[in-house]
Amino acid sequence: MNTTFLDACNKKEPLYTPVWFMRQAGRYLPSYRAMKANRSVMEIAKDPALASQVVVDAVKALDVDAGIIFADIMLPLEGMGVEFKIEENVGPVVTRPIRTPDDVSSLRDLSPEEDVGYVFDGIDATLQKLDDSVPLIGFSGAPFTLAGYMIEGRPSRDLEKTKQMMYRDPETWHRLMSALTKMVVAYLEVQVSHGVDAVQLFDSWVGCLSPSDYQKYVFEYTKTIMRSLGGGVPRIHFCANSSSLLEQFVETGPDVLSVDWRLPISEAWRRSMERAGIQGNLDPVLALAGGESMRREVGDILEQSRGHLGHVFSLGHGVLRETPPENLSGIVKSVHAATRLRA
Repeated sequence: MNTTFLDACNKKEPLYTPVWFMRQAGRYLPSYRAMKANRSVMEIAKDPALASQVVVDAVKALDVDAGIIFADIMLPLEGMGVEFKIEENVGPVVTRPIRTPDDVSSLRDLSPEEDVGYVFDGIDATLQKLDDSVPLIGFSGAPFTLAGYMIEGRPSRDLEKTKQMMYRDPETWHRLMSALTKMVVAYLEVQVSHGVDAVQLFDSWVGCLSPSDYQKYVFEYTKTIMRSLGGGVPRIHFCANSSSLLEQFVETGPDVLSVDWRLPISEAWRRSMERAGIQGNLDPVLALAGGESMRREVGDILEQSRGHLGHVFSLGHGVLRETPPENLSGIVKSVHAATRLRA
């Protein structure tokens, strides 16, 4: 197996800096567009043969150093009794948002193999198709981000209703976060048991909180998840637009901290105090634009990471829909070539 990604996550010296991209298995690839022509995202995610093929197509097309399972962070919520649909160009829309203590009480415990068995079948199929060529990353949404979808009912910039529950009814908030934390731990543990080589926790929206609110309402739940998975596979923590929370993220205990482009990666290295590896952090629009600006920024990120163990090169967020695949494969080639020369 190509172990460069796992070596970096474990702060070993890799042969070169590994590369993978969030949303690399998806809508920018011609093969995925052809597959999705008459199918929804959910139909693909729930079909192990199709979901696994999307992952493998991306790995082969880009020559990246890791694959990531094809799923949606909302999937395990179905097992808790949350009804939703994925609307094109909108995202998850929850039929009956969670707003009251009774709503929280109505949530069921997740039975992973029974409720989302297709996810694990997809992992099994993906690992078989990858044939031990590169590691496979599993993932879950983090409790705060999942709570945000459940309470707001749809993607929200400000998460007003979510934060209102935190402030007005902290008891209900903590019950909800406890239930979601239990679910995430169970979900990720079964992913690991099926053979994923690393896991990423997506807390995409938690950057809307102040450091004090994060500490009071979220920190312990994330820390519980990281501790529960400790000693097994590498754990990656991702959040966008959240530089004010970086030190607290490190304290939750991830092996790798995924940062976006809003913070110079040199600052991420300094502020993490080498306690975690760093994943990132090219602006996805630069990958879309390509050209000299993209190449220059790739080189700058590598230069700022020189001498640090634990760098995984990636975008600061997911691949944008219109990104030319050749730009991404060009990034992979450039990073590999530049960092091999340093060895």
